[in-house]
Amino acid sequence: MYFWFGLGIGVLIAVPLVAWASRRTEQRVRRLERRAQAAERLAELGTLTGGLAHEIKNPLSTVNLNVQLLKEDLRDAAAELPAGSVGSERLDRAQRRIESLTRETQRLRVILEDFLRFAGQVKLDLHPTNINVLVEELVDFFAPQAQAAKIQLRTQLAANPPIAPADAGLLKQAMLNLIINATQAMDEARNKNIAHGGCNELIIRTDRKKTGGQDELQIHVTDCGPGIPAERLEKIFQPYYSSKKTGTGLGLPTTRRIIEEHGGTVSVHSEVGKGTDFFITLPAK
Repeated sequence: MYFWFGLGIGVLIAVPLVAWASRRTEQRVRRLERRAQAAERLAELGTLTGGLAHEIKNPLSTVNLNVQLLKEDLRDAAAELPAGSVGSERLDRAQRRIESLTRETQRLRVILEDFLRFAGQVKLDLHPTNINVLVEELVDFFAPQAQAAKIQLRTQLAANPPIAPADAGLLKQAMLNLIINATQAMDEARNKNIAHGGCNELIIRTDRKKTGGQDELQIHVTDCGPGIPAERLEKIFQPYYSSKKTGTGLGLPTTRRIIEEHGGTVSVHSEVGKGTDFFITLPAK
């Protein structure tokens, strides 16, 4: 008797639990379906916009080539005219306008290339990667540009080599965007007498850590530039947001996308007048 009574109680308890679990599963499946549909729409939009960008890029290259040829023709024509003549002055004006057109076509090309990198499909070629070696290679590559800006690159590498499954080329691109931004910020602050951290060092540091029992590694890009105001920190990863006149606003969004494709995150801590620390967190192998 007690057995059947206990069994009945168990059934009464189990039925609502099964129904609740079934509803939860159904809701989760629906969320996954909506997410898959949204991802498919985004992929289609990326394909369309990428194709459009390519279609714009091809005639833009033709325009740029013809502008270069026109510059050469004007230079040759100017050499045949006497200095100070009316024709010479008109050619000078035409040359200045051609120079302006050249700059704008080059800027459009940069925007299109940045957009194609951002909107294009990211296909990772993952291999176990020693992040210390990757950082050293990137520092060697960027050293001449840092020296031109009178900035010293310095590394602080983890004692135990941090290994992570990574696409070395794409990860370098993501880090390079951070290093370029830091270099430009420090250079501008120094040249325009903007309050900054007061040093000329840009530090790239690697570290290992555990979060919730999971091995992770971090890559820090730390500058002593002017820092980023709080109201801008919320926007810096938005596409096309840039505080620089010549910026496309796609560098940081591209970095974040690459890191997220690796299963990681990119975060930032900044103090106005002292500097900024961008840090990438990746799952370690």
